Amino acid sequence: MKRVLIIGSVTTSLAWTYAAAGDLLPAGSAARGSYPWTGFYVGGHFGYGDANFGPGAHPLPEQGVILPHSATGLSGGYQLGYNRQLTNRVVLGIEADATFTSPVDGPAAVRAPTAFNATIDYVGTVRGRVGYAYDRFMPFVTGGVAWGHTHINVNDADGVSELFPVGKYQTGWTAGLGLEYAVSGNWTAKAEYDYIALSRRTYDLSGFGPGNVDVEPRVHLFKLGLNYQFGDKPWVAPIKPKLPESSDWNVHAQTTVLPQGYGPIHSPYASPQSLPGSGQFQATWTTTAFLGARLWDGGEFYFNPELAQGFGLNGTLGLAGFSNGEAQKAGAPFPKIRAQRYYLKQTFGFGGEQEELPDAPNQLAGKRDIDRVTLIVGRFAVGDFFDGNSYAKDPRTDFMNWAMWSSGAYDFPADLPGYSRGAVVELNRKDWAVRGGLFQVPDAPNSDTLVYKTGGAVVEFEERHSIFEQPGKLRVGVFANGGNTANYREVVALAAANPALDINDIATATQRQRSKYGFYVNLEQQIAGDVGLFARASWNDGQNQILSFTDIDRSLSGGLSIKGSRWGRPDDTVGIGGAINGLSAGHRDFLAAGGVGLLIGDGRLNYNNERILEAYYAYSVIKNVTLTADYQLVVNPAYNGDRGPVSIFSGRVHAEF
Repeated sequence: MKRVLIIGSVTTSLAWTYAAAGDLLPAGSAARGSYPWTGFYVGGHFGYGDANFGPGAHPLPEQGVILPHSATGLSGGYQLGYNRQLTNRVVLGIEADATFTSPVDGPAAVRAPTAFNATIDYVGTVRGRVGYAYDRFMPFVTGGVAWGHTHINVNDADGVSELFPVGKYQTGWTAGLGLEYAVSGNWTAKAEYDYIALSRRTYDLSGFGPGNVDVEPRVHLFKLGLNYQFGDKPWVAPIKPKLPESSDWNVHAQTTVLPQGYGPIHSPYASPQSLPGSGQFQATWTTTAFLGARLWDGGEFYFNPELAQGFGLNGTLGLAGFSNGEAQKAGAPFPKIRAQRYYLKQTFGFGGEQEELPDAPNQLAGKRDIDRVTLIVGRFAVGDFFDGNSYAKDPRTDFMNWAMWSSGAYDFPADLPGYSRGAVVELNRKDWAVRGGLFQVPDAPNSDTLVYKTGGAVVEFEERHSIFEQPGKLRVGVFANGGNTANYREVVALAAANPALDINDIATATQRQRSKYGFYVNLEQQIAGDVGLFARASWNDGQNQILSFTDIDRSLSGGLSIKGSRWGRPDDTVGIGGAINGLSAGHRDFLAAGGVGLLIGDGRLNYNNERILEAYYAYSVIKNVTLTADYQLVVNPAYNGDRGPVSIFSGRVHAEF
């Protein structure tokens, strides 16, 4: 606290010194010939860091992606603040921010098992800033108070599996320096380093063997950020942008909060992967930035850092057609940052007729040739480019159930949040397109580690047509994945011959490189100007374990999407649809014998097709903000006629710009 007071005193003294040296400028003005820094701002940041928690704290390794894992890994968050520029070009400001860390690096944790691990969930600061404006450049120093939340995982005998997390809040101080630059319009970019020192807290782990453990975080954060500059009125942008706008880059963002719950259901028996019979309520929250830049003629780069917090029902377990498309298999009580998308896109036009592209997330405004070849390389979701549908594709704005917004039997390659790395090539003509992709697959079912050992591939043909002058599209895709999986029939036979062995241990022991193949058919058809229908059918061979998506081998889905023009609400949407999911015979036998899938496994099985009804109303509150009420009825959840049915009620708040 003494250090905090010293930093606060220094910041205050600097402010009084510079205020005496130069008068405050009138609101909205600046020194002649310089960028006007005065005003409120809000923005986000992304970066990398490391931390030391003190001797014997065993920091948990967190993901660095292309950088080494560290005690923080990649980090990111948001900030807001206010600047006041003086006539002598000194800029005084105050800023508050929150920074969140990455998920655990699984392979690194396995390589270094310990009895417990310490980690930091987030840090927040409130800081004074003193800068000097060199027109569009502003170097600055900063310092103030800080706080954060740490926790210790007490691990299982394997030294990795978390048994008992214990958390504490800690306070302290921070200091740093940086450089901010006015880019275009009202946007500024910054690079910043912050050192954060938090107070020591003692964790009593005597009940688990280690005794007392002191955690005293010392955190180093390197940040790259973007700020949107407002005027002197909070959240009101100047009528005229501070600098000329640029069409060579764009920024968009979204945030979605999705709570779900259900009441007591019929549940005569259960396992950890069954929906709890007593009912449950859970919620998820995601915030995503969509950054795009034009590199050269036809060349674009996109980057999407995302914060995700919360859990699906039962930790995203218990339903094959899961009820929340925002729920990840790697949920967290505090927000976790991931670099979800980063990819290069190159378009080769053939000339001739062109089409206009509006400014949108992961899309730069401009024109492109209709006849073209496009190449995409990097990290993305397979569904970004395949299995699209205008009426059922985005759980943030339309249907929430996994079997509605995707072809359920397409086991698309993905890590736990649903993304992969690979390449896509597309040939587009006016009335049709063909596209293919090759992707990394998980190194085992439900793994967060992607490998190229065999990979996954998909080829999709898209046909565009009109029926009675109403547009429609038909997409047909075929796919094949190679992965480290077990064969259902083989595992069931070995379990029958060795009843003393656990069937899931047998499945793990017999995993080797095997293939899975299948197809999907996807139709969208506008019926009238404000009414459209969708339908999907998908199938996979069902012989070997599912790798990535969910426990579905056959699926049919369809429904209607209706805009609210007829009742004077053109921005509202009503949707109603249904899905039927099924399993292969081998897959059924595996689950009936006590096997566990990616999301399901009741210990035994009275098999019936899983049937889903979903209806929603998306109400436009203001432009780009919607509030949705959603109802889902799931009959035979996890294909079990002895369980359910379950009625799931959901809300959703979605905002974007």
